[in-house]
Amino acid sequence: MLKKILLTLLCAGLSFPFLGQSTQAQTDSTVKKSKHLASLASVNNLLDFASNHLHFRYRSGGTTKKGFDCSGFVRYCFNNFGLTLPHGSSAQSLLGDPVSRLEALPCDLIFFKGHNSKSKRVGHVGIVTEVTDKYIKFIHSAWNGGVRYDYLDADYYRKRFVTIKRIVANPNEKQKAHAE
Repeated sequence: MLKKILLTLLCAGLSFPFLGQSTQAQTDSTVKKSKHLASLASVNNLLDFASNHLHFRYRSGGTTKKGFDCSGFVRYCFNNFGLTLPHGSSAQSLLGDPVSRLEALPCDLIFFKGHNSKSKRVGHVGIVTEVTDKYIKFIHSAWNGGVRYDYLDADYYRKRFVTIKRIVANPNEKQKAHAE
């Protein structure tokens, strides 16, 4: 509870808005725009929170510690920090701005096709946790292992990769804009 109070106070002084929400997302009453991840510390807190749920079981439609599906897990993590996302990877993929693999940052959402790699539909989502020049690591809830880390370059995910979306502003980008 203390963590939420401190984060709320931090957000009040340093809020960063959602980036480029689609019209559908703007009218969706499930998206609260009043609170946002406000700093790099908040990003790290969200990633730490997500990692505290490693090995929680997968549950179709799950949105609680009793079990998570992929979008339920992402929603649960962001909701803990005051950002309510829609349930469903397809609906979540409508939020934010697309970024290239080279521009990806921790806390961006990464989207994949579902089990059918030939489909064009988004069917899976995770949270980017680490980006290097060699790999992108993400945390997600998978039907065959629950909450776990994986890498974009793994065959299964590389073949199903759709996009990466930034739904919260990166504090470093805001600082760069003020410097110019």
